[in-house]
Amino acid sequence: TPAGCRMRTLAWLGIASLCLGAAWAVPAKEERRKVEKPKADLALYENLDLDNYDLTLDNYGEILDLSNYEELYDYGDLAPKIEVGTLAPRPKDPAALPKLGTTAEPPKLQPLTAASPVLPAPIPVQVLPSCQLCLCIGISVYCDDANLEHIPLLPPETTYLYARFNRIGAIRASDFTGLKKLKRIDLTSNFISRADADAFRLLPSLQELILPENRLTALPELPHSIVRLDARLNRIPSTGLRPEAFRDLKQLQFLHLSDNQLEYIPAPLPESLRSLHLQNNNIQTMHEDTFCDSQDHSQIRRALEDIRLDGNPINLSLFPNAYFCLPRLPTGHFF
Repeated sequence: TPAGCRMRTLAWLGIASLCLGAAWAVPAKEERRKVEKPKADLALYENLDLDNYDLTLDNYGEILDLSNYEELYDYGDLAPKIEVGTLAPRPKDPAALPKLGTTAEPPKLQPLTAASPVLPAPIPVQVLPSCQLCLCIGISVYCDDANLEHIPLLPPETTYLYARFNRIGAIRASDFTGLKKLKRIDLTSNFISRADADAFRLLPSLQELILPENRLTALPELPHSIVRLDARLNRIPSTGLRPEAFRDLKQLQFLHLSDNQLEYIPAPLPESLRSLHLQNNNIQTMHEDTFCDSQDHSQIRRALEDIRLDGNPINLSLFPNAYFCLPRLPTGHFF
């Protein structure tokens, strides 16, 4: 009938319009997806704290959204695959190919000229045995409590030597040969009973010689550079000192010989002396010229302010004219 024909025509038109609408919607959806994808990528990277970025296994999942991992990377931009098994192209010039069976010639050495100086070969550093037993730091050598029985061979630049609390029994003249920079020697608490006469005399820079708590019975000759001599707690009698041993030591400031076996005060004493410790010896008397020149009553020894004579069997009041040039009286018994 005419009415049925009109219904079928309208139905076909509806189906056709739906198909056309779907066909138009697909490109639009793809366009929206292409636009929205960069926005989503930018939003993801905006959330990254690049200033404090520290990618570790613990925070890897927090920084990157692994559920959307495939959408973040477009593998279609990768370079085309290289065909495996192809050979490298041959050079255009056949002469450039290496000839088999031939040996390359060694490079020719250029003649030396003034413009190309020859640098000396590096000299290997040799570690002295003393720096294996002791601790060598710069210009100082520390050999404390190392069970040494003699002075080890020291580096030539040694300036300060500490070899305390060892078993050293003697000091030889050859122990310090060539050590022109040596300023301090500390041999406290050893078993030293003998020192060669020239053991220290040839050390031009020696300023401090520290020898307490040993077994010395005589002092060797000292260099003129000496400033401090400490030989306390030894066994030195007055006969163990050379006559006028300290007269020419113009830089000597500290002379400490307490707890020995001295019978008298060593004289003359240099004007540079500031501290004289002779307590706990066997000093019983002294000369009036020991400290001051009895012929020059204007003399003043301002430097010598510290004199210790306590612990000796001497009556200091018996020598009233012996102290007039001193800034203060010696410490000891006045009775």
